[in-house]
Amino acid sequence: MAQAADPVAQHNSTAFWFVNWFGLTNAKLDVVAPSGEMTTVFAASGTPVFELDRGNAADGVYSFELTAATEEKVKIINPQNNGRGDKASDTAAKSFYLTGQFVVSRGVITTPDEMTEEEN
Repeated sequence: MAQAADPVAQHNSTAFWFVNWFGLTNAKLDVVAPSGEMTTVFAASGTPVFELDRGNAADGVYSFELTAATEEKVKIINPQNNGRGDKASDTAAKSFYLTGQFVVSRGVITTPDEMTEEEN
């Protein structure tokens, strides 16, 4: 039985990636800077790694979207003629999707302090 994908975001001061990267392929990581500039990183196998350009990094909240294919197969409900003839499949890889954010402060990726709402 294949292990379910459960990537966990990790970072150091200049890079952002994922661990627990089991059974995922063809991953695309889109990162949007506070300025609106988007960077896309693709990895056919293994985790995509976003490298922060420290010389031009804007401080603020960066949003990310991760998509990948899992090892799990799902049935194609409405198959179409894809031109593959006898090699056509009635299944496709199940998609994996994850979104989130990370913070850049003073040109480095940081882990913000845990923020809680004060009770009045």
